[in-house]
Amino acid sequence: MAVDGDTIRLKYSTLLTMVRYSDHTDVTIADPWHKGKTLQTLRIDNNKPYRKALIFTTLHCQLMEYLGCQAAVAGVCDLNYINIPDIKRRTSPTYKGALPSIMDCGDGMEPNIERIIALNPDVMIMSPFENSGGIGKLQQLNIPVVMAADYMEQSPLGRAEWMKLYGMLFGCEQTADSLFNVVDSTYNSLKSMAIKMKKGRSILTERKTGATWYCPGGKSTIAQLIADANGGYAFANDTQSGSLALPFEQVLSKAGNSDIWAFKYDGPHPLSRQELLSEYHGYAGLKAFQTGEIYQCNASATFYFEETCFRPDYLLREFIQLLHPEAKLGGLRYYKK
Repeated sequence: MAVDGDTIRLKYSTLLTMVRYSDHTDVTIADPWHKGKTLQTLRIDNNKPYRKALIFTTLHCQLMEYLGCQAAVAGVCDLNYINIPDIKRRTSPTYKGALPSIMDCGDGMEPNIERIIALNPDVMIMSPFENSGGIGKLQQLNIPVVMAADYMEQSPLGRAEWMKLYGMLFGCEQTADSLFNVVDSTYNSLKSMAIKMKKGRSILTERKTGATWYCPGGKSTIAQLIADANGGYAFANDTQSGSLALPFEQVLSKAGNSDIWAFKYDGPHPLSRQELLSEYHGYAGLKAFQTGEIYQCNASATFYFEETCFRPDYLLREFIQLLHPEAKLGGLRYYKK
């Protein structure tokens, strides 16, 4: 006789459905690129958490630390982009410590198959991309893969809520639930505070890459954060949840009058105005460039990528401070003027 499971209530995620039975939990991940289709189904053993994971992204490595299950991180990809002290220590050839060492499995887009075979993880956590052709050779290894499509959620709290799935995978579900409750309540308290303020400044994010400027779509988590911070965003009415690939002329026309310009960079020092102009002379046409309202976040010297996906309350606090200079929230965590 079939036994009905209990659907786990999720407040914000639009991509996850989780149904718990006595011995297992069925998880359905909706395809964010094809409405009505399924990206992946998972069956999680409620009594047998994963102990040896290959994690492809820095943000999921950080989440493992938040959840207190970093001992389960056995391998990583794109080590050069990981800014987490524990991971750096445990990937060192000279590491000797209580937790297991971590294997560097190479480039996330083309991982080292031989190292993965040698590592023999019991699960791989990786981000899927539209039209990427699946996971290629990794499928032949017969190692369970979890498609971490959390970045395609349309709200910051929807993405953060995926920590409940990751907590379930590694046997730290209660920790995940407790942390999410903190994130949820803090985020909504900040949002309520921002709504009571006068409309904040308008913001332009990121900068030109080659011939293209990638701006967050109007349904992206960043656009939602700006809205929740009660700020202005030129592409707020757009319907894309991913990035908009735009020529500079379109950015200048639509968002050139934004009050502030905030972008991330990876380098030894902040970019001077002269360096920005030598990178692209068109920046001089931006209002924020002319007024000096330029804010830079050094991705290699801060924990921006590691922290903000699962602690969107940190980023909302940052955006409120950026967009409402009168707010007294204790200074900026990631950006510097």
